[in-house]
Amino acid sequence: MHIVIDGYNLIGSVNGLRGNLEAQRRHLLSQLQQYEATKGHTVTVVFDGWRSGWVNKVKETHERVNVIYSRQGEKADDVVARLAREMGSGCVVVSSDREVRRAAEAVGAVAVYAGGFSARLRGIESGILFKEEDRAEFSDSAPKEKRGNPRRLSKTERKRRERLKKL
Repeated sequence: MHIVIDGYNLIGSVNGLRGNLEAQRRHLLSQLQQYEATKGHTVTVVFDGWRSGWVNKVKETHERVNVIYSRQGEKADDVVARLAREMGSGCVVVSSDREVRRAAEAVGAVAVYAGGFSARLRGIESGILFKEEDRAEFSDSAPKEKRGNPRRLSKTERKRRERLKKL
């Protein structure tokens, strides 16, 4: 499974985008490295470079965590949406941005709120693993009106929960 993360969105979900952003980026990368080592999922984090970034997109690797800085004039949201399109149903997108989430879900990817994933990172950092009843925090979609067996989840929700179990 490949996890694509909107970096500043995830940082902002915890403390807001105040203070030393470089230190917050380093802390996030160390959390993601620990997450990758624990879970073994491929992790790509995308940071905005659209205001004061480089002319070209920059890709780096920090201990098996892929880092992408979008090029000047391009938002990280666009890069995350493009990566979700390229990977399709094989990825999980971490963002609280509604448009990014819709774009990801339109191609079959699972979208997770940044706050929920941040809680997961803090849990792994402190050595706490989540129980099944805690997974409701990651489920952000309201139940929809449906036909058929009322006790059975929709196919989309079953797929979503199966991927979230792997997080």
